[in-house]
Amino acid sequence: MQEIKVQCPAKINYTLKITGKRPDGFHNIESIMQAVSLFDYLTISVEYFNDNLVELSGSSSEIPYNEKNLVYKASKLFLDSLDSDKSYKISVYIEKNIPVSAGLAGGSTNAAGMLFGLNKLLNEPFSHTELHQLAAQLGSDLNFCLEGGCKMASGRGEILQNMPFEENLISLIKPLDLGISAKEAYTKFSQKLSEGFLGRESFVNDLEWAVIDDYKPLQLIKSMYPESVMSGSGSTYYIVAKDFKPLEGFWICNNLKTIPYGVKVLRIFQ
Repeated sequence: MQEIKVQCPAKINYTLKITGKRPDGFHNIESIMQAVSLFDYLTISVEYFNDNLVELSGSSSEIPYNEKNLVYKASKLFLDSLDSDKSYKISVYIEKNIPVSAGLAGGSTNAAGMLFGLNKLLNEPFSHTELHQLAAQLGSDLNFCLEGGCKMASGRGEILQNMPFEENLISLIKPLDLGISAKEAYTKFSQKLSEGFLGRESFVNDLEWAVIDDYKPLQLIKSMYPESVMSGSGSTYYIVAKDFKPLEGFWICNNLKTIPYGVKVLRIFQ
């Protein structure tokens, strides 16, 4: 049995503009994404087995440890895509530090880390390009999470262009009891657009414009820190080179750093 530990960073969106709806029902975007030094960790073990099997466990009570988890889906996709007659048992422990449904790509970075880690454990059956092709089948942020740094993401998010990396201190704040799914945020964006709501141009994140009127905790953050920006579909806000003060009912993480990398292997155990 071999075992590996993978570090999976969170991301923020410096900008997020929605440029149209696609025939497949998703939206085209243009978003400058940046990886930050808030990490989940995957401990992955692989052994030969009589059939393909994926077992998940972890530190968080907020995520499922079954086929609904993106890590499980990434594992299955990886195994199903292998050109091999061998079968494997994959065990994964997920150490969660990135909040759930927070616009920080917590699920996506874990799934990207799973693809990356399995590829290392099984002696790289997939090329860099093929890993990205697998990632694009699972979600809009996985391709960025594989690469990290600072990128312009377009299409669904799978088309990446390098942007200048700048070292910045980043602080995060999130209402403890509020998570916003991407589906909710994009649905509200479409509704506001169709109903002719104004003010979109004053937000650098179109999804912040879409959801802020519905949630008083987000309005409170914006009123206290007007320069803060919602990341992704929310409900986390970030601010550059400034701390958020302690606030009852909110999770706060100050003094993170922007980082020039994505998922990476920390250790391989033999």
